[in-house]
Amino acid sequence: MTRDLIECVTDPTTQEAIEAVWRLESTRLIAGLVRIVRDVGLAEDLAQDALVAALTQWPSTGVPDKPGAWMMTIAKRRAVDQFRRRDRRDQLYAALAHGQGSDVSEEDFLAAVDHVEDDVLRLMFVCCHPVLTPEAQCTLTLKLVAGLTTREIARAYLTTEATVAQRVVRAKRTLTDAGAALEEPSEAERAERLTTVLSVIYLLYNEGYSATAGSEWMRPTLCDEALRLGRILAALAPRESEGHGLSALMELQSSRLAARIAEDGSPILLLDQDRSRWDPVHIMRGFAALERAEASTTELGPYALQAAIAACHARAQTAEATDWVRIAELYEQLARLTGSPVVEVNRAVALGMAYGPEAGLALLDQLEGLPALSGYHLMPSVRGDLLDKLGRREEARAEFARAATMTQNERERALLLERASGRP
Repeated sequence: MTRDLIECVTDPTTQEAIEAVWRLESTRLIAGLVRIVRDVGLAEDLAQDALVAALTQWPSTGVPDKPGAWMMTIAKRRAVDQFRRRDRRDQLYAALAHGQGSDVSEEDFLAAVDHVEDDVLRLMFVCCHPVLTPEAQCTLTLKLVAGLTTREIARAYLTTEATVAQRVVRAKRTLTDAGAALEEPSEAERAERLTTVLSVIYLLYNEGYSATAGSEWMRPTLCDEALRLGRILAALAPRESEGHGLSALMELQSSRLAARIAEDGSPILLLDQDRSRWDPVHIMRGFAALERAEASTTELGPYALQAAIAACHARAQTAEATDWVRIAELYEQLARLTGSPVVEVNRAVALGMAYGPEAGLALLDQLEGLPALSGYHLMPSVRGDLLDKLGRREEARAEFARAATMTQNERERALLLERASGRP
């Protein structure tokens, strides 16, 4: 809907200006309105009203010096009008004034928005409320915090706009039914919710970095939005080590995006990548964020440990120069901290590189039969790679073929089938 509204502007320059303003300001606008009206759906409707007003007036008057403040003023006045029409003025004004009494003036109401940064963080908490499914959390975060349109989200997730729209409507209804927008998390709840926010951003990034299904190896839009959300979160919660750790991890991983894909769209694995194509700006930002994570705690968390692993790769000028012994040590710390079998599969790779394929296979043998890895295609893929290094070609091909049947990503399947065929 937002994109359709903006495209109604006939002048391309004004259209681009309004679109840029909306992308920059919509998150703060909706976040501030959620705090005022205590309802996610209403806040988004008011923001859309402000956009319509901008589309009506700006083509003739020009974009104001402070477009975000202009839109917030319009949205708040629309809210006042709605409350008047609903004949709930006294009750809602009292609620909006946070106990200031029922005699609230319009001036009091219009001055109610402050602490924009806290509003954005609160909006993140609302979007990642535990009453929502992980799928709904991701969709709502992309919609309200990242500012993506329904069309952009649908394209990123390879689904229809109608499906995304329904998902958003259901999520907002669930939040309203649960009274989620009214909550002010306690310190303990805030810490727990922050963990959820981090996991949602991480989930978004991973889906962009290695798409679970479809014909594309990666979905860069999701990577870009997750990275942007991570930067925002790290800035809003500067004392949280894991916020910096996640930001560092995504920056370092993003440095390799251009090198991970060939011109025909096929995947290029880490050891085969042209490292001159790794982005030095992302690497520099990643190192800086990792330093902040390390300075904020005495014991690194899961995201910071993964960032430290990514930093080992980033420091290596060539694949042969990679410090695999250190990477194996970091994976061991991560495995102890998380208890994740998937981390152990990655540790098997590192052990195989540091101490020989037999060491990696020995760990995989210990993991065999774990329910959590029963459908994990990288388990046979890693085993196939280790077997191939030992010259056990037929066994390796069988593992690659098995892995190909377990992935839903077409590019990854093609790569695995190629390895299963014995072609280099």
